Order: sequence, then C-alpha cells, then structure tokens
Amino acid sequence: MKKPYFKKNPHDPAPLTGSVKRSIRFEEVDMLTIAWHGHYTSFFEDARVHLGQRYGLGYMDLFGQGILAPIKTAHVDFIRPLKFMDEITIQGILHYSEASRINSEYIIKNPQGKIAATGYTVQMMLNTDYELHLTQPNFYKHFCDQWKAGKIK
Repeated sequence: MKKPYFKKNPHDPAPLTGSVKRSIRFEEVDMLTIAWHGHYTSFFEDARVHLGQRYGLGYMDLFGQGILAPIKTAHVDFIRPLKFMDEITIQGILHYSEASRINSEYIIKNPQGKIAATGYTVQMMLNTDYELHLTQPNFYKHFCDQWKAGKIK
C-alpha cells in the first residue's frame, strides 16, 4: 500500500470528494499515442475546478474574498498509460488542514476502472499583494469550521 500523501489527524473531518469524466484528446498524446506526462496536472485541474465549484472554493470564489491560491507543489505518480480517446475518471479529494493552504489529492482511472495515476497539489493562500496568509483567511476559516462541524459533506 502506498504512503498517504497527506497526514490525517484523528480529529480531522472526512475528506471532501468529487469526480469528473473526460476523454483523452489527440492533442494530449505523444507519438507513442499515450497521454504525455505533462498533461496530467491539467487532468488534476479538471477535478480541482469541479471541487471548487461544488464547495464554493473555486479560484474566483477565493479571489472575490481577496485570496489568491497559486499552486506551491504538484506531484504525480504514473502507474498505467492513458491512450487517445480513453474516457477517464478523475477523482478529486480535498483534505482538511488547519493551515492556510488547500491540500488536494487526485486519482485518475482508465476506462477499465484501473488506477492510471495518482498525485496531489498544495495551494498556498496569498493576499492580493502576493503576501502569504500566515493564518487562514476569514472566508476559508469559516469554510473549514463548517466542514469540521459536519455541515459540509
């Protein structure tokens, strides 16, 4: 079994999840007809956007609150190749954190339902002057408080 990407504390709420489906396009494959490794973070983005829309944490939701959330870290573990026209499922998993960051994990499955890749991203929260929030901004703190209280699932 693989090591978890994010450490879970016993009092953390359950992760929030969502999935999207999409097909591998011709422009995303290399001359071997497999999805080029550089596109996997874009696949992650599809799930991240879905999670943001589902839970009110999209880029524009955050920006409207004066919060910028650029990617600090992105990691991909490649397991099986994806091919042109494969319909894939990308599961996004939002992990709770007390810090001023968004921890997201991803699982990409091929048409047979087998895991093709996993990975994660970490987004840091900045103000509009590009300064790091040392504590959770009020908007995100309220979201996390609601999540921890079981009001968001």
